[in-house]
Amino acid sequence: MAAIGPILRDFFSAGLNDSGNMLSGFLLPYAIWALRLILPPLALIVVWRCGRSLLRGNAAPEVWAWLGLGDGVRVAVNHWENIVGRSGSADIVLPLPQISRSHAALIRDEYGGWRLYDIAHKGNLLVNGQVIDDCCELAEGDVISVAGSELALAEITPEEEAEQRAGRPVPGREIRPSRTLLWLTLLQLALAGELMLALPQYALAVGMSFAWLMLLMWFFWLFSRSLRRTGFEIETLGFFLCSLGMAVVASGAPEELFRQCLSVTLGLGGFFLLGFLLRDMRRVKALRWPAAGAALLALAYVLLFGEETFGARNWITLGGFSLQPSELVKVLFLFAGGATLDRLFARRNLYAFIALSAAIVGALALMNDFGTALIFFTAYLIIAYLRSGDLATVSLSIAGAALGVIMAIAAKPHIAERFATWGHAWEYAASGGFQQTRAMTVVASGGLFGLGGGQGWLKQVAAADTDLVFAFVCEEWGLIIALAALLALIILALFAVRAASTARSSYYVIAACATAGMLLIQTMLNVGGSLDLLPLTGVTFPFVSNGGSSMVASWCMLAFLKAADTRQNASFAIRLPRRLSRRIKEAMADE
Repeated sequence: MAAIGPILRDFFSAGLNDSGNMLSGFLLPYAIWALRLILPPLALIVVWRCGRSLLRGNAAPEVWAWLGLGDGVRVAVNHWENIVGRSGSADIVLPLPQISRSHAALIRDEYGGWRLYDIAHKGNLLVNGQVIDDCCELAEGDVISVAGSELALAEITPEEEAEQRAGRPVPGREIRPSRTLLWLTLLQLALAGELMLALPQYALAVGMSFAWLMLLMWFFWLFSRSLRRTGFEIETLGFFLCSLGMAVVASGAPEELFRQCLSVTLGLGGFFLLGFLLRDMRRVKALRWPAAGAALLALAYVLLFGEETFGARNWITLGGFSLQPSELVKVLFLFAGGATLDRLFARRNLYAFIALSAAIVGALALMNDFGTALIFFTAYLIIAYLRSGDLATVSLSIAGAALGVIMAIAAKPHIAERFATWGHAWEYAASGGFQQTRAMTVVASGGLFGLGGGQGWLKQVAAADTDLVFAFVCEEWGLIIALAALLALIILALFAVRAASTARSSYYVIAACATAGMLLIQTMLNVGGSLDLLPLTGVTFPFVSNGGSSMVASWCMLAFLKAADTRQNASFAIRLPRRLSRRIKEAMADE
């Protein structure tokens, strides 16, 4: 089996000259050239099909109950968590001057029970004529009086539920996920074939690695179908980016292919585990603070026992494997940072989150990992704004961060050197701008279609397959494929924003939007740093950069996007309507 690579190479290299130059064969250059030409169209087809399916049209809102206003007029309750008030941004708008902008909150649990919370605390919120102090449980037919305006709660009927389910868009009807996976499989085969021809000594390892990736992809597709889920676009984009990541590792560090396969497998396991945890909001609430504690303990361990690499103390070694705990802390931070609507009423919850964020960012600053600190700070700003809606809090946080950056530049010479190099890489081509100048050179030399897998020379530069991976992809596979990878992440971010309007819980909205922000800022720092558009911060490109911790964290973060997908039968993180109804009946029977 180990001789497969040389045999293939010898076959395509028929007609070699006496010098034995393997690249001067008659058929081999044409085979590699053909594979180079078909890769960009395949990549664009995969990304276009996923983007069209995710972003086409508006997701239909779900109706969970009705509020009767009298004279047969009904207002739909479209979320599990709803603000009632006169503000145009309220979920249930009552345009009356005596009602506060955010007067009350109507919240449903996953078993169908409703609770009403008094946010305004004006003493004019009544249920069946009785003033409520803080919150009150509701039942079918209860009359809610909001500053004199009466609303009667009514659950949707089974007939209405069936009609709604039949009218909701179902992913996969127009753009079949299985066909998209077939296109992606062709892309993976082309990548593997190109690399096996260019690197015959690693042909077996490359072939087995891509075979394992394809096996995982199709297995999880079949597993999703067994759960009667038809939405697979988010996972497909993840596998597309993983395919590029596998190609980068095969070309730049083929001896680490096994570790990359293991990382993808663990990441998928984390994706499904976290997705199933997110199905139960009571379980999520119970685990939020343990997640926050685990994040702080992990960073404390790194501060005490971490290893320093390229000036940053952010690595540990366990069982012979090097890990970067800050990558996994991203997942814990997002898990703890999201909040359900009833948790947003108390300011102390926001202050606790601010303290958690400050501790994490401060620990990363002590590790000299300022790139990752910036990613966490961006996620903090998104979460803080979504949890409070207070621009003053966000502005104060930005001002404090700006002061911290100034102090860091003054205290850390290597940080100051990076800022001095920023925008002047060619003036420091032999020192601080060494990596960026080489990266920009290979981006230009790669052109639209690249030089071919395994044919680049950027891999000889330090951190080429991690910090400079965008330039690595441009050199070997061309600008088109590199931009397709960027577009895949942009599509995921746009989907998170669009899904916010139909998400069932504020927790899903906050976690998904913060995830999108993290992925985008991380990608911007990686791409901008390698091209000297931003200071080089040493962060990875999600899914594509070589790194096990980054791969596992990236897959786990996708679970938050999956949980925000409320399209009919799209997400395994959301129970099917019939199964949800059965759980409600079981809960009522237990009571």
